[in-house]
Amino acid sequence: MKQRLVSVMGYAIIFASFLMTLSVFLPPVLDAGNIIDEWNIVKVPAVPELKPVTIDPKTTALLMLDFNRQTCNAERRPRCIASIPEVGKLLALARTKGAPVVYSLSPGAAVKDIAQALAPRADEPVVTSGPDKFLGTDLEKILKEKGVKTVIVVGTAAHGAVLYTASGAAFRGFSVVVPVDGMSAEDLYAEQYVAWNLVNAPRVANMTTLTKIDLIR
Repeated sequence: MKQRLVSVMGYAIIFASFLMTLSVFLPPVLDAGNIIDEWNIVKVPAVPELKPVTIDPKTTALLMLDFNRQTCNAERRPRCIASIPEVGKLLALARTKGAPVVYSLSPGAAVKDIAQALAPRADEPVVTSGPDKFLGTDLEKILKEKGVKTVIVVGTAAHGAVLYTASGAAFRGFSVVVPVDGMSAEDLYAEQYVAWNLVNAPRVANMTTLTKIDLIR
């Protein structure tokens, strides 16, 4: 009995030594944590690359999202007001090339509420929906009937209509182009997050190109 006890103790000592040796080579176990507790130590990701884009008017459409006064105004989103001149240049380019232009409104808005500098022509379709402009509208049908393969998405809010309509387009097989100076939000963080999300989110990233309006030809 005594001999058996000594033997068991010996094995226990050997096993304990093995575990101590193994711990030297294993990485330390990290606390699980959560994003709220670690919020202040998050590092800003690298700046996404902006790429030049050439419009093929036969297969490219410009989506002008929610430039109505209810969402694009100096009090709520001054950055939207500031984006209008550049977006106007893109709108003129699309029309000159003969590319289709489709507008959207936020619920409760009317065509007359769209910023005058960006007002739609009589033959340019307008759809009304929440953040995802494909939801409950004929947007997909309109685009497919025009032979559109690529959509250029501008508008407000960046973290609303732009993010969800661009993502919705990607999920439906459209290539997506988003000029970062054509999307606006209440603050810079929202715009930064959307730019990151569009080129990192599954499926969406493979279909999306970030650019600037002056890089579009």
